[in-house]
Parts: sequence; structure tokens; C-alpha cells
Amino acid sequence: MADLNNTPSANRVHIAFFGRRNAGKSSLVNAITAQALSIVSPVAGTTTDPVRKSMELLPLGPVVIIDTPGVDDAGEVGSLRVARALRELNRADAAVLVVDAVAGLTSEDLELLKRFEKKGIPHITVYNKCDLRDVPCGEGEIAVSARTGENIEALKERLARLVQSGGEGKRLLGDLLSPGDAVALVTPIDSSAPKGRMILPQVQAIRDILDAHAACAVVQPQELPGMLAKMGRPRLVITDSQAFATVKQMVPEDVPLTSFSILFARFKGVLETAVRGAEALRNLRDGDRVLICEGCTHHRQCEDIGTVKLPGWIRRFTDVEPQFAFTSGGEFPDDLMPYALVVHCGGCMLNEREMRYRRGLAADSGVPYTNYGTVIAYMNGILQRSLEPFPEYAKAGKG
Repeated sequence: MADLNNTPSANRVHIAFFGRRNAGKSSLVNAITAQALSIVSPVAGTTTDPVRKSMELLPLGPVVIIDTPGVDDAGEVGSLRVARALRELNRADAAVLVVDAVAGLTSEDLELLKRFEKKGIPHITVYNKCDLRDVPCGEGEIAVSARTGENIEALKERLARLVQSGGEGKRLLGDLLSPGDAVALVTPIDSSAPKGRMILPQVQAIRDILDAHAACAVVQPQELPGMLAKMGRPRLVITDSQAFATVKQMVPEDVPLTSFSILFARFKGVLETAVRGAEALRNLRDGDRVLICEGCTHHRQCEDIGTVKLPGWIRRFTDVEPQFAFTSGGEFPDDLMPYALVVHCGGCMLNEREMRYRRGLAADSGVPYTNYGTVIAYMNGILQRSLEPFPEYAKAGKG
């Protein structure tokens, strides 16, 4: 049986716990996880930042549990904590509203329920401390006691049913393959590559290929021609986007070619938007602001693709001088109006809900949104070719 604790965080169900201070969010999280994940104290406001834990939650499977600060926190610092708590709504696949059974529903609780509904987040209301007060529950509600353990197992069962998703079984590329197919993966090893390991998109691609009972060969660009000669005609060639310019010359036109970043845009549900957004390059003018976003945080190298290579390629392609801004990790602006274009990484470290949120924020602001692999393929004149492995998206690149 597969070790579910090795599931990447971005592929796990994210369950966030919200509520007022001292409603018992942290105690409930600890009871559900059977771990001292969060600090518990009678002092209001003990949880000052979202706390995350990747784990296997039976009967659901691999999840990320998120404990958030109280939404009734006060003062200048308290308002920042509340903002951080509410930001978790953008990545939560399911929300748990924790209510103090003794105090009952408050205006803050009702406001949270409205936010869940507005964002379309599956949710459940949990009345904690039912050992102190009996609470009649309606649909979408349950009464529990984190202190005694009453109804904790029933809550786990309810959470499992709440987040059963129609996207279960979604594949990175396994749906494109048949048993016995061969795939070539092109992974440059330069100064920007991590020492002694592969990056997550490469590892996930290899695993999905093996799960499809197909085979893969992993090479650097300079070894690709020799490997193609040995493989014959592979089912697919997948390259790191930054090697598109070199690899496109090596792969015969009748062999499907795409990139890890484009695969992830498809996997996260943002590929069609990214394809249309790439066209905005032709409208850039001197001084326009371009936002380049990394979903992970890493030490920047001299050949860093986000802060060095992409800006250089965009300047050469457009022959203009935009202004570039950069974000990484969970950082993402709430106001995108100042930007003429958003260029996002593949998002291997972010779950689908957050990627769709970021895309939606750009759409609401009228700002074109694309991603690394898509825009690099566009600048290399091979965007249409890089979409051919995905018939449902290829037509989007014919504009």
C-alpha cells in the first residue's frame, strides 16, 4: 500500500478550522489529529498564525489540517491575524466553523458562514464543548467535545463525506498514456537546479508515468538526441520550460512535445486561461508592470528562471522595458489592478483551489494571467505544438 504521508501537500485535501478566539479550535484540531498540533491555552489569541499539519486522516486519507487565529481578534496586530486567517479561505477545500456551544452563534460566526457560501466552500458547523451544554443540531451541524472526545469520530466521518470530490483520480499525465508507452523527460541540471535531488514536478511526473505502467527516460538536453535514437518514437517528450528553445530543435515534429509547467497548468485547471493570457505579451509597453509569481520559496540563484531568465526573455521578445515585480510562496497581492500581466509558475506547491483563486482575482481585475511554460512556449513560437497532447485545450492556442 502506498505511503499516503508522502503525498505532496498541494495534492492533499486542505481542511481549515475557523472561529472566534477560545471557541476551542486548537483543542478540536488536536482531538481530530490525535496530536498536540496546536498550543492550547485559556488565554484568548494563543494561535497567532495559521498552523498547518500534513497527515493521513482516516477515513479520508492525505490531508492538510489548518488551525487559524480567531476572527474576533482586536487591535492593529489582531487585525493582521484576522486577515491571515481569512486568507486561508483561498486555499481551503473544506471549512470547519468551530462555535463555543456555551456562547452560541455570534455575529462573527454568521459572517464566516456567509464567506463560506460566497466562496463555494463545503463546510460544517461544529459546536464544541457539548459536555458543558447540550446543543440541538440541524443539517450541516454537529456537537462535539474536544475535551471528552464525544462525537470526534463522527466528525471525522462527516468531514470525509464533506470533501469527497469529483476530481478524485485526476492525473497529471497518466490519462494521456497507455501501458507500455515511453516518455522522455528533459531536466536541465544547471546552477539553479537543487543539489542532489529532483524538483517536485519531475518527481510527480515520473510517479504518474509509472502508475500508468509506462516507462520513462530522464536526460539533460544534450543527451536527448541520443536517447531519442534509442527510444524510437516516444509517446511524449516533456521538458523543463526553460529548455524549450533547445529541445524544440531536437524533437521531430511528429513527436508530441510539452513542458512540466504546462502539464501543471492543466492539472490545476488554469491552462486555457494561461494560453489566452500569453497573447498579452504583444500588448506590453515600456513601463508596464508585470507580476511574476512563484508558488514556492527557494534561494534565488544567478540563473533563477523567475527573477532573471523570464524578465530577460520577455524584454527580448517584446523589445520593450516593462517593470517587473516578484512574489513567492503564499504571498500574492490582493490588488492586481496595477499590473498589465501576471505570469505564474506551474503551482506544484499550491493546491488547485488556490491556483483558481489567483486566476480568478486576475480575471476580476481584468488582468491577463498566464504561466511560465505557456508564455515560454509562446515566445518560442511553439505554443500550439505544446498543446497538441491535450486536444481539449489545443484550440485555445489558435488565436
